[in-house]
Amino acid sequence: MTFNDNAKINSGRTRRRGRTGGIVAGGGVVGVVALFLLSQLLGVDLTGLAGGGGAQNGSDESIANCETGADANAGGDCRLASAGDSIDTYWAGELPDYRPTDVVLFTDQTDTGCGGATSAVGPFYCPADETIYIDTSFFDELSTRFGASGGPLAEMYVLAHEWGHHIQNISGMMEGLDLQTTGPQSDGVRLEVQADCYAGAWAGEASTVPDDSGTPFLEEITSEQLAQALSAAAAVGDDRIQGSAGGGVNPETWTHGSSEQRQQWFTTGFEGGPAACDTFGAAL
Repeated sequence: MTFNDNAKINSGRTRRRGRTGGIVAGGGVVGVVALFLLSQLLGVDLTGLAGGGGAQNGSDESIANCETGADANAGGDCRLASAGDSIDTYWAGELPDYRPTDVVLFTDQTDTGCGGATSAVGPFYCPADETIYIDTSFFDELSTRFGASGGPLAEMYVLAHEWGHHIQNISGMMEGLDLQTTGPQSDGVRLEVQADCYAGAWAGEASTVPDDSGTPFLEEITSEQLAQALSAAAAVGDDRIQGSAGGGVNPETWTHGSSEQRQQWFTTGFEGGPAACDTFGAAL
């Protein structure tokens, strides 16, 4: 999507963390069992991080030269920070008890409220510190490794999906789920495709979300840009990932949903808004 050049951006909730110095010894923030459960919840394998503990942090820095939509259109960290401002504003208007999340952009590895994290786990949301973590090299992997078409809305989709997990966390949707069972109808998959649906809900209304002065952050989405988001959703489907790994497709092990499911639920949110995102009451 394209930002309106004169939109005013508040990038204060996004920061760039400097390159880390390596994993330090001495135990993580959470134990092995907690990491396993969190891996089931988030759909990323964090259990391998338990032995090394947290990662050393570089310094956190604000996103420089990121004040207008024109800055956001130049790309890089400012585009993500600006998308975050739009997503945050959108959800503040949707949920009476909404509280914001922070976004940390990092390189290689970092520490989090959920333990040490590396780029291998991909973008994720940590409920313990209510923060989204993104190694931005993942956006290159979307194209080179997973075959997505790329583009600005593909990156924004990833951020909006993780924001969807924050909405699930603060609204209590993450509680009481069976996250050890896998498969296309499992609670884990329902959680993930609901986050896709929430991402679609924001995208469907993004061109109407205003900055503090009333100017919409973003211009209307084009069919080409929508295709970028759908391509990204398909690229991270369990069946696509399993097929590209050469080991065959096994639906009973799915934790995130198929490419079709992920595209379907993004589209459902795009067309119907958050009220259409009851993935736990629907047949997937």
